[in-house]
Amino acid sequence: MVEYERMIKRFLAVPLREALSDTPAVLINGARQTGKSTLVQSGDVGRENRQYLTFDDPGLLAAARHDPVGFIAGLKLPVTLDEVQHVPELFPVIKTAIDRDRRPGLFLLTGSANVMLLPKLSKSLAGRMEVLTLWPFSQGELRGVRDNFVEILFQRNHANWSGKQPRISWGKLLEIIVTGGYPPAVARHNPARREAWFESYVMTMLQRDIRELASIADVTAIPRLLSVVATRAGSLLNLADLSRTMGLPQTTLKRYFALLEGTFLVQLLRPWGRNLGKRVIQTPKVYLNDSGLLAHTLGATVDRLQTERSLAGGVLENFVLMELRKQCSWSAISSELFYWRTASGQEVDFVLEDRTGKVAGIEVKAAATLGSNDVRGLQALASAVGKNWTRGVVLYSGAEVIPFAANLHAVPINRLWSAW
Repeated sequence: MVEYERMIKRFLAVPLREALSDTPAVLINGARQTGKSTLVQSGDVGRENRQYLTFDDPGLLAAARHDPVGFIAGLKLPVTLDEVQHVPELFPVIKTAIDRDRRPGLFLLTGSANVMLLPKLSKSLAGRMEVLTLWPFSQGELRGVRDNFVEILFQRNHANWSGKQPRISWGKLLEIIVTGGYPPAVARHNPARREAWFESYVMTMLQRDIRELASIADVTAIPRLLSVVATRAGSLLNLADLSRTMGLPQTTLKRYFALLEGTFLVQLLRPWGRNLGKRVIQTPKVYLNDSGLLAHTLGATVDRLQTERSLAGGVLENFVLMELRKQCSWSAISSELFYWRTASGQEVDFVLEDRTGKVAGIEVKAAATLGSNDVRGLQALASAVGKNWTRGVVLYSGAEVIPFAANLHAVPINRLWSAW
């Protein structure tokens, strides 16, 4: 399976090389089994003369925990330290080492827990470390085509908003969605064997990684929480309702949810608005980090999704969000993802805003045919954004690019990862 991973070019390799060229420490984080270890050991990031050590090795882990200062002092730099979340004691020691020697690329770290959600760790290396996130394979990576849909959204005069795309069948699209992007899952073509991998993966994450990060009294609560969250993917995160459903105090629920978020199993999507302060305090939507994991958790097979269109629509929305998030991680356009919803009920599934304040909107429809009602949310968003509006797109399961207005089009969903 590792050889299979190595055959697939990871587009995060380019920003990773750039970060190593000018930053003392670079952290690649992301969920387990997304390919972090394979990436940092690949020739794509210049592994020559770089020592590689993994804290999945019990002996190495014990040595680092016993004497963090001596461990770092004894390293041959530059070094790659894999799964560094197992030894949080190393972060202040690495900080001290960097303060003595600020050459770029000395420390390449990987972690399966989000250090930005762990204040003590993130503060230790502030200004000294760049953090990149490796998600499961994108559809473009699997096909050897650089996904540039996010960049196209912000090109006002791109010429290709027309024509016909070779249509992807609904059944084929569902197969892609339930497979997801985790390298070991993609490598298993037998659905039953893929399901077995997801089952094992979830149990490993819940019994090992999450319990290592925090003491949990009820070991069954986290898997139950993941299952409940899966049923609400794409919905507003209502902690009070979750608390009642789970039978857990909100304080406990918030801590458990933070663990799911910190290990990249779930994602939060904040609302977009002109008032930057309100974006933080308003209610986010919740999604899982992979459509295959979501489908597994819901028991959503291809056959079931063929007959339950509403369920398929929610899983499709989660799939599109994660494809966009993957592209944002390596895109030349630095942009953030949001959703948009007004008190009067107008909404848009996804909003992208770049650093200059330019805004694009994306709606996701499972249907193969569309009407004017399907673009009303985007029209309302365009009006709210004003001069900073760039483009609105409806991703749907048809084959034609349909112009609704100068900067408002319906686009076949496989344009999300096809070459433009």
